[in-house]
Amino acid sequence: MPDLPEIVCICGSTRFVDEMRAANRDLTLAGVIVVAPGEADELITNEQKIALGTLHLRKIDLADRVLVVNPGGYIGESTSREIAYAQATGRPVSFTDPSDR
Repeated sequence: MPDLPEIVCICGSTRFVDEMRAANRDLTLAGVIVVAPGEADELITNEQKIALGTLHLRKIDLADRVLVVNPGGYIGESTSREIAYAQATGRPVSFTDPSDR
């Protein structure tokens, strides 16, 4: 196949939405296809949170690699689960803040 663009799935805490948007922009401008977490402007139900978590795992399935946006080294419970899933499915994982990694 001809050179196809890399597909990167962004993972990280919703508290870092601005940083994830910046990573999305930078990767996109570098010619990368970006798959990012969904965003909601209002509070979501627990059922919606579970559904979005499952949907994000499917996004990881589409990716060539995962980029974890983790300013200050912070990784929450959901992101930890996504990292474990990515590693279990053979996706390379990198971090914006690789401290202690």
